[in-house]
Amino acid sequence: MTDSKTLTSMIQAGKGAQPADLVLKNISLLDVISGNITRTDIAIVADRIVGTHASYQGKKEIDCTGKWAVPGFIDTHLHIESSLVTPLEFDRCVLPHGVTTVICDPHEIANVLGAKGIEYFLSCAERAIMDIRINLSSCVPATAHETSGARLEIDDLLPYAGHEKVIGLAEMMNFPGVINTDPDIIAKLAAFQNAHMDGHAPLLSGTDLNAYLAAGIRTDHEATSAKEALEKLAKGMAILIREGSVSKDLNALSEIITPDTASFLALCTDDRNPLDISEEGHVDELIRRLIGKGHPPHLIYRIASISAARIFGLKDRGLLAPGWRADIAILDDLKDCRVSSVISAGRPVTDALFDQRQTIPPVGLNSMKAKPLSSPAFEMKPLHGKNQMPVIGVKPGLIITFKEEATLAVTEKGVQPDLDQDVIKVAVVERHGINNNIGHGFVTGFGLKSGAIASSVGHDSHNITVIGANDEDMAAAVNRLIELKGGFCVAKDGKILAELALPIAGLMSELPFEDVARTLERLREAAHSLGCTLPEPFLQVAFLALPVIPHLKMTDRGLFDVDRFDFVS
Repeated sequence: MTDSKTLTSMIQAGKGAQPADLVLKNISLLDVISGNITRTDIAIVADRIVGTHASYQGKKEIDCTGKWAVPGFIDTHLHIESSLVTPLEFDRCVLPHGVTTVICDPHEIANVLGAKGIEYFLSCAERAIMDIRINLSSCVPATAHETSGARLEIDDLLPYAGHEKVIGLAEMMNFPGVINTDPDIIAKLAAFQNAHMDGHAPLLSGTDLNAYLAAGIRTDHEATSAKEALEKLAKGMAILIREGSVSKDLNALSEIITPDTASFLALCTDDRNPLDISEEGHVDELIRRLIGKGHPPHLIYRIASISAARIFGLKDRGLLAPGWRADIAILDDLKDCRVSSVISAGRPVTDALFDQRQTIPPVGLNSMKAKPLSSPAFEMKPLHGKNQMPVIGVKPGLIITFKEEATLAVTEKGVQPDLDQDVIKVAVVERHGINNNIGHGFVTGFGLKSGAIASSVGHDSHNITVIGANDEDMAAAVNRLIELKGGFCVAKDGKILAELALPIAGLMSELPFEDVARTLERLREAAHSLGCTLPEPFLQVAFLALPVIPHLKMTDRGLFDVDRFDFVS
């Protein structure tokens, strides 16, 4: 809240009657509305821009000759947990890329810890330098077809609805529950009718899409084709163009960007890990690639800032103009989106600024409650005595999976993988200490020739998901994750080749993001040594257990047909 004294200073500095707190001198300001570029000073008092298109004096001045100013970027949908670091480490990792606002759904930690996980994220958001906004997790658990560590009903969410960092209701993944008017889902939607409600509706169309939107849901980040996105735009949805470590929709959706649609588009990552951020970037990488496809720069920077802000009701940011929040990305190169430095709420982003934050104790350090397993736990009997088996089909860059089939050999140890067909085993081990379930199946598309890969990041209920060429290595990988209290690991011949501990709810590391990135590089090399052909194998493993994304998924309760929203018998 701006007090009278500060407001008076803002007005006085704006007309040049007193020095501003900070002045960016001689910078080239991009107008994201018109595309005009103006050499100017930008004057700032407290957290607000007070002057542009003029010359100013400041208590502190920064010479920005040869540099460009654009509004700070907004990531409109992500799960910070999937960055594998804490929210405060994510802050330190991503803010220097010009991302000054993120809109987060703490869905992953909520599925493990419930309300305690949301409280942890709100505490971190209060102390972060970037503006971390929260949408309250709408689907905990995501469906009734898996075992999660917690359940959140509407009465569990309402105590947080008035928090200053909360925008509204997070992605409503249970679109069958919406369409079929499930009473628990309706209760959540009814409570947030006057707030923002995020959508999640992969491949939904026609009257089913109409029914979903009739609930008041306004956004979607799950469009994977221009045809799908255009129908949703025509029906009033804002489209969040997604490009993450696994879900890569930017190329397919680039063609929907026009001057007419730009105000109804935004960017999101949903999600990127620290290794990809260090190698490629964050929202800055999406901007760079879209401009590289020939789109006018001001249109893409508009989508990344003021369009995103308006879609989510953030009325104070998104433009570089007097009276607007001083979130500024300073660039060395406009078309290549090379971020030189960042101003966040009027503050130059430095290491010292991050050092001033109050630390938050980790939570969920004992959330891993699965018991060690031996190799027979991963044996699978044939369905109805037949060796013709359904197989989950995986393709790079997609979290949508496909329905395949394979004829597999059967021995005294059950149905066997076939490495020549690239068909390996997948299992989901319940890890919340509730029922000790193990779901079994087969998957193709990883290319594994030996060993196993295991992850306690298993969207959305975050049980242990393991893929493998043999039962012994699958057991070794799972048992090591139990010892680590969560994480990733790669096993071969009973030995662990690489690992990353994620003890915070089995989802996040206590290490700095630089260390996590280096460890992920070793894990990726170890996975590729097994023959894995996917660029990002670990998050691809994690999404095998997501039963709200078509078409075939695996949960701790068994193989799940998302199209029928029922188990494969």
